[in-house]
Order: sequence, then C-alpha cells, then structure tokens
Amino acid sequence: MNHLITYTREALLSHTNTRSGEVKAGEVLPVIAPKTELKNTTPTYVIIGIPEDIGVRANHGREGTANAWNAFLNSFCNIQSTAKSNLNNCLILGVIDCRLEMEEAAQLFSAKKEYYAELGKLVERIDTKVATVVTHIISSGKIPIIIGGGHNNAFGNIKGASEAFKKPINVINFDAHSDFRPLEHRHSGNGFSYAKKGSYLDKYYIFGLHRNYTSQEIIDRIKTDENIKIAWFEHMMLTRGSSIMQATIEADNFICDSNFGVEIDLDAIANMGSSAMNPVGFTVADARSFNKHFSKQKNCCYVHICEGAPVFELFPNQVGKVISYLVSDILR
Repeated sequence: MNHLITYTREALLSHTNTRSGEVKAGEVLPVIAPKTELKNTTPTYVIIGIPEDIGVRANHGREGTANAWNAFLNSFCNIQSTAKSNLNNCLILGVIDCRLEMEEAAQLFSAKKEYYAELGKLVERIDTKVATVVTHIISSGKIPIIIGGGHNNAFGNIKGASEAFKKPINVINFDAHSDFRPLEHRHSGNGFSYAKKGSYLDKYYIFGLHRNYTSQEIIDRIKTDENIKIAWFEHMMLTRGSSIMQATIEADNFICDSNFGVEIDLDAIANMGSSAMNPVGFTVADARSFNKHFSKQKNCCYVHICEGAPVFELFPNQVGKVISYLVSDILR
C-alpha cells in the first residue's frame, strides 16, 4: 500500500519481552501477509501509527509526539494474551511513512520568517498520505485505530473517511482545545477547520473544551455553525457525573446517527505526558469510559489517539500504557 511501512511478526517481537508460561500480545497479534488484500483479512480493527510531530511544531508546540507510536508498541506488545483480550480482532498494519518529511523538517531554520509556513507544507504532504491510507482501510471494510502523531492528522482521518463513504462524516473530539483555528498554514490547531472548509466534516462535537484555551474569535465562529456543539470542561466539573452523562447523551443524539470518527487528544487528560501537558483535565478513567462508549457505537468508523509525548511523561511508560489501555478497551 502506498505511503505505508507494513509490520512483520519479527517487528512486533522486537518490542516484546517474552516469558516462559505467558503469551504476550506481540507473539500473537495478526499482521498482514505479503501480497494479501486487506479486505480479505479477518480482523475488524486495523492499527496504524503516524510517527511525526511536524504539525505540533507548526502550531508553535513542543516536539515529541513522533515517539508515541513506539511507546505504544513497547507497552501493547507486552500485554497478556488471554481469552478476554480479543487480540485476534485487530491487525497491526504498520506506520505512515513520514521519514522524509521529518528529515526535511529537521533541516529547516527555526529563526527563518517562513519557518512555520514551511512546516505547514510538510504537514500537507502528510495529510495526503494519511487520507489515502484511511480511505483504503475503511473501503476494505475495516475500522482503523490510528496512533499519532499530532492532532493535525485529524484532517487526514476525516478526509479519508469522508472519501471512503463519499459524504461528509461526523466527529466527536475529546479535547481541551477546539483545533478550530483560522485557515492559515496547516498545523495541529486547525485540522477541524480545514475539514469543515473541505466539506469533509459535517457535525462536530467537542467534549471537554477548556474556556482558558478558547479565543473569543473561535467561540464566535463556532456560534455561527449549528453543526458544532460544545460540552465545556468547566461545566462538566461543576456537577461531575451528571454533566458528563448529559454531554454523552447529547453527543449520542448529535453525531451517532451517521458515520462518525472518535478523536482522543491525550492533552485532555490531567498530568498526561503530551505536547500541551496540563495539570487540569479528565482522569484516565474518564478517557477510558468515553472511549469505550463511543468506539462501540455501530456507526463509529475510526478512532484516533494523538498528542502523546513520552519525553514529557511523569513516570516511565505512562504514554504507552495509557494508549494500550485505550486500544485494549476497544478490542474488548
């Protein structure tokens, strides 16, 4: 498949610490055989990685999300394979090949006036790759689980899904930020506004948006679109459980009646090693509950987990373990 580096059993075993008397995920997770069509494989879910942080840097953020994929594999390949893990229902396909774009980004001069715009051009190239792969996976009758990378890749996910279904899709975004910034150069903060502009995104529900990180300009722009709804984090925290449940029901009624994608930004979790680490946010349990609820809906067409940055994690393997729990919850 174009733009994709596929994984072999040997690649997974390189992330696996085998132990006598135990069967680890890396020993049994399905991989795609050479010359096999994806549509002819058995698993429902297809896992791919996007090892890049160009979109985050283009948004004036801190690099590090390129390493989330390997952190995930180091954890996920070492979970126990049991009767309840359901590992045979997912296939580790591989990674979007971002090597050339990452090399070119590293050679750019950060003090140059055009630095961020030049990063944006590299993001556009990754957009094309992501959209192509996502379209292929969904058109093959599978549900992609996409491990980022920055949240810039939401655009490629949405475009790819939209092109597979030949219509705009809905999205729910578990995030402290709207990522609905103006249409300047492409970066991690404007994936959804670009998806709206391209008519790939229909209804957009932002779950847990923080007022401190949302400009009046964005609030005013969102108010003009009846197909965008917000569940503010501050409101949820006032009455805790009831507000989260109310937002979940509202989101169900708003986006779940048609094909929709699930976007999970790890920035939304308090004290999570991420590109925009925040002491205030949801718990990991909140994220798992959100993920389990929406990923099991019949019209869910992809799940994207992004913005994890192991370099900023508060304890070893935090990012990889949290992503592994989220993926495991989908499979179970």
